[in-house]
Amino acid sequence: MENDVAKILITEEQLQERIAELGKQISKEYKGNRPLLVCILKGGILFLSDLMRYITIPHEIDFMDISSYGAGTESSGVVRILKDLDANIAGRHVLIVEDIIDTGHTLDYILRNLSTREPASLRICTLLSKPARREKDVPLEYVGFEIPNEFVIGYGLDFAEIYRNLRYIGVLKPEKYVTQD
Repeated sequence: MENDVAKILITEEQLQERIAELGKQISKEYKGNRPLLVCILKGGILFLSDLMRYITIPHEIDFMDISSYGAGTESSGVVRILKDLDANIAGRHVLIVEDIIDTGHTLDYILRNLSTREPASLRICTLLSKPARREKDVPLEYVGFEIPNEFVIGYGLDFAEIYRNLRYIGVLKPEKYVTQD
């Protein structure tokens, strides 16, 4: 797998340092509340597991599984909920924890869907933001890193369900994701 990486964009050390900063900021801003961290599966799971260890206030977690990519490198534009929340979020402070915001279509859909459930607040924490690809304006309260328009893998992010276990964020070599006709 390491041979499939064109370059390392964000090291393991940089990831942990920035996630610790985000955890401290979230703890400060949500003090006195018990936020519900909603992890968007599957890519957000490593980010959530590290982030929640850096959050020093009581909080809960829940999960959503959303599909918009399939096995490709481009969003299909069709967003489907594969797994919905278990918790009732009415009156709750909800923080969506996402691995990457690309076009913004998926997060726009999630925000519209969850806002109908009447949370007290609804905010987004993303590890990675790719503003060059943004088509939908979504409010990002917490951003780990802004990255260039490259296809990234590692630390939960995948291509065709592999590479999630890399401890860093890397750029996948283009020849590894060229589609076959």
